[in-house]
Amino acid sequence: MKIQCRIEIKYNDRKKANMVLRSIKVDDFDFVESKTCGTKLKAIINSGSISSLIHTLDDYLACISVAEKIVDKN
Repeated sequence: MKIQCRIEIKYNDRKKANMVLRSIKVDDFDFVESKTCGTKLKAIINSGSISSLIHTLDDYLACISVAEKIVDKN
């Protein structure tokens, strides 16, 4: 089984979207494909099972949360 999840997060400006992307991109591996499009961070997460997708999604969103907090402090 192949499961795919698409995420789109809109930021106030391109700079923040790009800074968050640079912070999380190193963790994409084969599971996630992240990119920016203007002020949006877009990601596609692929998985072989629902439980694996939920685990990957949870980790990915946690990484985004940490990256956003660091970007906001600068």
